[in-house]
Amino acid sequence: MIALALAAALQTTAIDWKGLAPLPWRTPPVLTAEMQAFVRREAVSRNCPLPGPGTITVEVAVLVDDSSGIRTAVPRAIRCPTVEQYAAALVAGFARGNLLPRTGAAAEQWYRASLTFTWKP
Repeated sequence: MIALALAAALQTTAIDWKGLAPLPWRTPPVLTAEMQAFVRREAVSRNCPLPGPGTITVEVAVLVDDSSGIRTAVPRAIRCPTVEQYAAALVAGFARGNLLPRTGAAAEQWYRASLTFTWKP
């Protein structure tokens, strides 16, 4: 319940995205062709604004608890809700059991991650 309240607060408050430490991946995630294709279909069918032809990046704030578990993942708004939520779910899934041990971290902490999806326009 606390994680939901924090996630809601993050969505209504400006996040200092650059101030968040990068998510400490043990092994960086790899986006499959199917993941890329899903995002392409969603971005095109929903007329999402794209920063360049055939590319879209989603930043995600991730709350990691004191035992390195993922409490919540909140996407940065890019005016493409389906892709935002998909990216947040991917980051949360990729992070489970895939984070480096945090030294001296006894409490929950927010991190940032980003996923870039690319395809041929």
